[in-house]
Amino acid sequence: MSRVLDRRQVLRGATLAGSGLALSAYMPAWAQPVSAGIAKPLPTVSGDDITLKIAHQMMMIDGRQSHAIGINGTVPAPLIRLREGQNVRLHVMNELDEETSIHWHGLLVPFQMDGVPGINFPGIPARSTFTYEFPIIQSGTYWYHSHSGLQEQEGHYGPILIDPKDPDPVQFDREHVIVLSDHSFQHPHYLFDRLKKESGYFNRQRQTLSGLLAGKDQPLKERLMWGKMRMDPADVADVTASTYTYLVNGYGPKDNWTALFRPGERVRLRFINASSMTTFNVRIPGLPMTIVAADGLNVRPVQIDEFQFGPAETYDAIVTPPDMRAYTLVGESVDRSGMARATLAPREGMAAEVPPLRKRPLATMKDMGMGGHDISTMDHGSMKGMGSGTTSAEAGSMAGMDHSTMDHGAGAGSMQGMDHSQMNHGAAGAAAGAMAGMTAPQGQSGAKAGMAHGSGAMPGMADGQSMAGMDMGDMNMRDFSKAPGVKKGPGVQTISAMPVDRTGEPGQGLENVGHRVLTYRDLVALDRNPDTRAPEREIKLHLTGNMERYMWGFDGEKLSESPDPITLLHGERVRVTLINDTMMGHPIHIHGHFFDLVTGKGAYAPRKHTVLVQPGGTVSWDVTGEEGDWAFHCHMLYHMHAGMMRVVQVRKAGEAAA
Repeated sequence: MSRVLDRRQVLRGATLAGSGLALSAYMPAWAQPVSAGIAKPLPTVSGDDITLKIAHQMMMIDGRQSHAIGINGTVPAPLIRLREGQNVRLHVMNELDEETSIHWHGLLVPFQMDGVPGINFPGIPARSTFTYEFPIIQSGTYWYHSHSGLQEQEGHYGPILIDPKDPDPVQFDREHVIVLSDHSFQHPHYLFDRLKKESGYFNRQRQTLSGLLAGKDQPLKERLMWGKMRMDPADVADVTASTYTYLVNGYGPKDNWTALFRPGERVRLRFINASSMTTFNVRIPGLPMTIVAADGLNVRPVQIDEFQFGPAETYDAIVTPPDMRAYTLVGESVDRSGMARATLAPREGMAAEVPPLRKRPLATMKDMGMGGHDISTMDHGSMKGMGSGTTSAEAGSMAGMDHSTMDHGAGAGSMQGMDHSQMNHGAAGAAAGAMAGMTAPQGQSGAKAGMAHGSGAMPGMADGQSMAGMDMGDMNMRDFSKAPGVKKGPGVQTISAMPVDRTGEPGQGLENVGHRVLTYRDLVALDRNPDTRAPEREIKLHLTGNMERYMWGFDGEKLSESPDPITLLHGERVRVTLINDTMMGHPIHIHGHFFDLVTGKGAYAPRKHTVLVQPGGTVSWDVTGEEGDWAFHCHMLYHMHAGMMRVVQVRKAGEAAA
């Protein structure tokens, strides 16, 4: 495992056996070109003392050589297999000429062992060793990665599997780890430099004149309106397949990593999104999946055909291939510029048809934060009430309502007969995008009656008419009265006027795919949550950005501007509401905690460590403070690098935050 590739070895191996199989000796056992599955008693690295060596190396992707930062000579890093209840010591040797670190993503560890330089430990200096030591108090699928600079983009990541101390409630015959990631043959600092100078630099799927003449994408009126607002509806992903190759366990689409099975077996696929900047849409054409765990924690089984997950999220799925045929596993990027590809097959050498890339999505007015109201009676020419002079009554919100107790399963019927005129539509709750928890699940076409969420159409509009066709010329898209806690400055390009809870939707671009797509509202915890108290207070945070200048932050502030930490008391129960004021999805992660998504599931709310907040959307979750200093950030690596990060300080009562 400690061998490192050099040029002679790569060329010799390629000459003897071809670029794919020649490299198999340099890949961890779980990520071999043909995987028979993980033999349970034989993990790659395990035990109470584990040594991890971080160093530069070369790797081969689709027959092309690339620089990487690996661990123990492999990219991805070795699978660490542990057992709930053990105590582990991990000796990390830094052979780089720069500082490094390892964060144990999703693991509940003492904050001094969390691995974030400058927040809870000093980092691992060049040519030195640091020992992490902590008890393992959980089980499930997790991962680890660098929290130093942009090293994660260069290959500094790997999977963690923790076996439960009690019998696993999920029965399976075989398992495979599926680590999805993105890799560029260009240096990550070059990518970041390009984004700072031109945020759409990597977007090769923009709308064109020829497309307009052919009747594709937006009509002229909508294009002019979006252009007037200096917004590009095709800007769905910052970094795309124009520079990225999407990987499965370190292999490109041409390498075709293959996982073996026997027909009729229950195969557990442990999906980890270890990418730096890519939200993946995952499906296996012709083979349903049953989701059994989210972010490492068990959920009630949900059968689906596709799911979307952002960087840092994990899902465990059970599949039962019925016959002697191959299946293609597809991890399509959210902008559909490229895909990661692997094969499930009963024997080596088989392959299935690889589906073509689907039509790329375009952002809608809903993604711009205009999805929260029936506007069929509004004066669309002036969009009255949306300028800087908006009154609290006009702002529109359902602040203060605890929607978590509503019967959302009833869909539209549960809202019939409600007199909305008597509701308090004012207050600062407008900024929270209230109506939290009232969007019906979309994955199984459960949208509220008369409201097509995918297109942004609203009740009372003619078929096919959407908000995008309105004259938005007089709209104020930067109305700070709707977000009084947001700092005014160049880092805030837009404020969502009418954000909505989108946890019942399948994800951007998946609204009309014609099959079952997972939503957060489909998730129900298998076990009762450990803390079911009502929150004592609420913290509202706006996810802000300026896409033209590539500036990202919380409430208009970057981490480098030294904003005040977010403070909690140890054991305090707090509701956090995130309002996405940008047209990008943001996977938001809090270290050292699991939170309960507010999706109407009560004591069985799904618990996660990372949640993808859709463009123009809101997400609420309840969390119980754990003592320590913790990082809180967007897990889009370049968003975090640009400043979308804060510190959460949790102290015991009577102790002042430092």
